[in-house]
Amino acid sequence: MFYDCIVVGSGNAGSCAALSAKENGCQKVLLVDKCSPDWVGGNGYFTAGAFRTVHDGLDDLLPIVQNVTPEQANRIDLDPYSREDFIEDIMRLGGRRSDPSLAASVVDGSRDTIDWLAGHQVPFILSFHRQAFEVGGRQKFWGGLVLSVEGGGKGLITAEHLALAKAEVDIWFDCPVVSLLMRNSTVTGVVVRRDGSELSIQSRAVILAAGGFEANSELRIAHLGMGWEKAKVRGTPFNTGDCFAIAQGVGAKTIGDWASCHSTTWDFNAPDIGDRDLTNQFTKSGYPLGIMLNANGERFVDEGEDYRNYTYARFGKAILLQPEGFAFQVWDSKMIGLLRKEEYGDEIVEKVFAGTIEGLAQKLSKIGLVDQVRFIETVQVYNAAVTQHKLENPNWHWDPAVKDCLSTHSTHLSELSPSKSHWAESIDKPPFMAVKVCCGITFTFGGLAIDPVSAAVLSESGPIPGLFCAGEMVGGLFYNNYPGGSGLSAGAVFGRKAGVSASKCQGL
Repeated sequence: MFYDCIVVGSGNAGSCAALSAKENGCQKVLLVDKCSPDWVGGNGYFTAGAFRTVHDGLDDLLPIVQNVTPEQANRIDLDPYSREDFIEDIMRLGGRRSDPSLAASVVDGSRDTIDWLAGHQVPFILSFHRQAFEVGGRQKFWGGLVLSVEGGGKGLITAEHLALAKAEVDIWFDCPVVSLLMRNSTVTGVVVRRDGSELSIQSRAVILAAGGFEANSELRIAHLGMGWEKAKVRGTPFNTGDCFAIAQGVGAKTIGDWASCHSTTWDFNAPDIGDRDLTNQFTKSGYPLGIMLNANGERFVDEGEDYRNYTYARFGKAILLQPEGFAFQVWDSKMIGLLRKEEYGDEIVEKVFAGTIEGLAQKLSKIGLVDQVRFIETVQVYNAAVTQHKLENPNWHWDPAVKDCLSTHSTHLSELSPSKSHWAESIDKPPFMAVKVCCGITFTFGGLAIDPVSAAVLSESGPIPGLFCAGEMVGGLFYNNYPGGSGLSAGAVFGRKAGVSASKCQGL
């Protein structure tokens, strides 16, 4: 059996790779995934469908989005997001450790890839519900991220797989890859397990897009450390790292931050693995509007350090490291109405209400709060710091769409530790609300070394002929943190590059 190209993984990166290979000349393309059809889409299915891209502002994006009327367009504030902006976000959040050539490759390919996906009927929208606040009657976008897909990850995967069907890409589910076929140091196909038997399939090119190891508790402990077995898996249970070992078996070089991952604030009552119906709704990213306290009643992060989409991917780890591995998010009535309904709707999350902070602490003690007195003191000290800052800066105003500098800093009180750097409002107007959150792991950062132009997998001596990689299996791009929306963009960019490169392989 022969295919021009075989892609491993049915998520966003694998789908883009298969589409790209097909349209660039591969006549027969096969996509395989070890999951059943009910789990199609990998982690991409569980995302909010957000794509970070370079753009020149609203007029540049209006032709590709489907949810903006001319009247609405006149009430939108949306700044351009430059190449320099995007690269700087990747580099600064990665502590300057990210491979500059990989970052540049993603950034430089981002805008054209958005157009390419739109051409394959991916329904892009402006992300009013996640990335904009209404301020003074205008929709103000923030944090550099403005695009998402109608229907989120579900809509993305549906659109991409409709395109795969139209392109006549063959897809085999329940079909794990066992090994790679090699001849003269060139990858010439795969061995898969299908219907209980091993089957060898020859191919001129193989593209690995099988995700990271976040669903493998043993590998999480081995690479991330003890305690990570307690993290809830936000997405697919099939990302268990198998293909890393398979690639290493043919000499692939591993690279990047194997000790870190994308981990976010997640509903404590969510299932241990991703829910195909609620998917991303278990995210609890409203913490910049309030504060987070651990079981001992203490704050442990600067909730206003940066825009939410620059902090949410590492605050899950901060929660995991707290006593018992959970925390409480707390707001008063001034902020409750601003929380996103898809994350904090009554049918989504268990909410704890009280008319006083003392009453809230008492109720939370029944679900894990250990020190009620410390909880109350923390809120009181926080409120005093916020009030003092406002007294010293009477002309400053709260604005959730900019870094407003409303903080806990003042000259007359001892510095809070941790401080809150932006969006600091007192928590003093009842009713008060809290939700219990934990760590949700999304994807791991360590992976395979690739060439940033061709997406070819590298060995210690150079590219491995016939082998390419895209998506969460790529290492060296993200370290410790990442800019929200850049994961799907990177998967699509390198998937597309891998497909082009696969079409040029001559085989043996």
